Amino acid sequence: MFRKKKIDKIPSIDDNAPWEQNLLKEYMFELHKEQVKDRRWRMLLKIIRSSGLFLILLIVLTTGNDGIKSAFSNDGGVEASPHIAYINIQGQIADGTPTSADSLVPALEKAFENESSKAIFLKINSPGGSPVQSGRIYEEVMYLKHKHPNKKVYAIIGDIGASGGYYIAAAADQIYADQSSLVGSIGVISSSFGFSDLMEKIGVERRTIIAGENKALLDPYTPLDDDAKQFWEGVLNSTHQQFITRVKEGRGERLSDDPQIFTGLIWNGEQALEKGLIDGLGSMNTLAREQIMLDKFVDYTPSRDFLHRLTQRAKVAASTLINGTTVSFH
Repeated sequence: MFRKKKIDKIPSIDDNAPWEQNLLKEYMFELHKEQVKDRRWRMLLKIIRSSGLFLILLIVLTTGNDGIKSAFSNDGGVEASPHIAYINIQGQIADGTPTSADSLVPALEKAFENESSKAIFLKINSPGGSPVQSGRIYEEVMYLKHKHPNKKVYAIIGDIGASGGYYIAAAADQIYADQSSLVGSIGVISSSFGFSDLMEKIGVERRTIIAGENKALLDPYTPLDDDAKQFWEGVLNSTHQQFITRVKEGRGERLSDDPQIFTGLIWNGEQALEKGLIDGLGSMNTLAREQIMLDKFVDYTPSRDFLHRLTQRAKVAASTLINGTTVSFH
């Protein structure tokens, strides 16, 4: 194996050589020095980047979601001093994600059962998701409120609390948002694709064998007929009515009589306040100071490692792509 010879000083100048040759030697030497410097800087930058990525991953794995104090110490002890328990509900609400019912329900139970927690904050920043997961979380909040009547639940909406995110918020005793938050979108949507015309153009034949005449309902590779569309609209309308019932149950007479509330429209915080969708404008900090009179927060959000969260999100996306049709509060 041959190694490149390290050049630390300029090659000797030959007085008998043409001046062009000596000039070329000087130029090549300077060029070599710049290349060495460039390689060293690139190597240093790679090390810095790798170290930075490792540090970020280490922080995520060891501190959890917000880096704010966890509800449980390393020895498994429960936080004993008076505090406000809060749970993050962020991103798509779906099975297998950190916002699934299986993930959030145990956290809700721990937050309510800790005698030192004086109030429960649901910190919501979600565009919605699964009707099933949203409904299960809603029901659990309502049950725990009944079981622990002395603990109030506040939903605090961040950038967005729409569809399934608002479904969950409706279970809270009071809902607050920023004046620019997006709130509402009380509706149901089913999304799919239609590839039948494309398959015909490229000469691909779809072969589907079924037992049960409607088993291939909404198959994206076959044309959508009127009967199938009418049937599926009935399913969505029924799910929509379930959503409306829960919102009315949670909000009661605070809702305005505006019929547009349940049409799937979305409003900013100021408009939502006028329609009775929220109770006021504010943040976690303002609520803590003005209503709870307590400034200590403890995070009960289930902690998931970075790799697990990434894997679960990929599974949800892949499932949606493969199955074609989804029903969601989006």
